[in-house]
Amino acid sequence: MSYAIIGFGKIGQALARAFARKNIDVTVASRRAPETLLPQAQAIGPTVRAGSLQEAIASDTIFLAVPYWEHREVAKQLVNWQGKTIIDATNTNAPVEELNGEPSSAVVASAFTGARFVKGFNHLPAAVLASDPNVNGGSRVVFLSSDDENAVAPVAALAEQLGFAPIALGALKEGGSLVQARGNIWGKLIFKDLVQFK
Repeated sequence: MSYAIIGFGKIGQALARAFARKNIDVTVASRRAPETLLPQAQAIGPTVRAGSLQEAIASDTIFLAVPYWEHREVAKQLVNWQGKTIIDATNTNAPVEELNGEPSSAVVASAFTGARFVKGFNHLPAAVLASDPNVNGGSRVVFLSSDDENAVAPVAALAEQLGFAPIALGALKEGGSLVQARGNIWGKLIFKDLVQFK
């Protein structure tokens, strides 16, 4: 299984740190040339590799960590995303009218034709997401939602591998709405830093 993070701002770097902590290879890419990402990627860890956008989209599982309005540019890179899993870590405060009454994750999902699509890893601030998810003997929670039940299990397994405690919230319309913004209204679970103890 190959992994990539598209977008290398605060959220993308936080996700890269999660991979580096567990020594899992991941390609990071953005609109910028790979060599401009190289110093930061190397500073995070040896398993974090700076690559081109084309190299990133060749991966099996791709974290989308770009600003919300850039998701369409990424989606245009392939006509069909079949066989790929997209994990949407974007957030937006776009007016509800621009989203046609849909959760932002449903709008993003519609752009990635054929992909297995999961909303996740978006509800935590970057600094929290970047920190060790092992907290006082528990694991920091990440919420996952998808309209494809079969897509959630492998993403939940990856979340556990990265040290997080995944909680499935159901479909995008219900679960996705709990971890997103709609206009100036924030979902009930956004920014909730929760820890699960076993």
